[in-house]
Amino acid sequence: MAVERVRQMSVEEFLDFAEASEYRYEYIDGEPIKMTGGKLNHFRIIRAILVLLESRLAGTQCETLPNGMLVRVGQSTLVDPDVSVVCGEAETEADTRILRNPILVAEVISPSSIDRDRVVKRGLYQAVASIQAYLIVEQDQMLAELYTRGETGWDMQTFSQSDDEIALEALACSLPLRDIYERIEFGED
Repeated sequence: MAVERVRQMSVEEFLDFAEASEYRYEYIDGEPIKMTGGKLNHFRIIRAILVLLESRLAGTQCETLPNGMLVRVGQSTLVDPDVSVVCGEAETEADTRILRNPILVAEVISPSSIDRDRVVKRGLYQAVASIQAYLIVEQDQMLAELYTRGETGWDMQTFSQSDDEIALEALACSLPLRDIYERIEFGED
């Protein structure tokens, strides 16, 4: 993922800056980092995950949130997952779009964001006590990785077959891989 560096700023300055910008930014170590735009498959997969989770979580205490809701992963670091799920009362910082207690976060990745999402963001998300699962979904091939918090650390499972079911134990539901990729034609931009 190509990033554009701007300058160091406080969280408050960042929130004002991001609100006024036409682009999406994350806030890493006090610095706003511009997010690149996704392609059609990226948005189709995000929509599919949101719709699938919404249908499976209906009637529960959990809610699904799209990107734009920042997750605090450190004193001077806020990231913007493609999908977040909160169970129970959503904890936000006063009058902000900063979420403090997601139970699941999901990222749809492309060749330009693989390293950032698989390494940097994974480490950041795994440091957040409330996060029990981190789902990474590829947009250019049928492949999903699920990282789940266990008693002795984090476990990873890979899903690549259309009949695979991604079991989200923290949410007591599963997502069929074929449904995530239902409208995806690989090779399309």
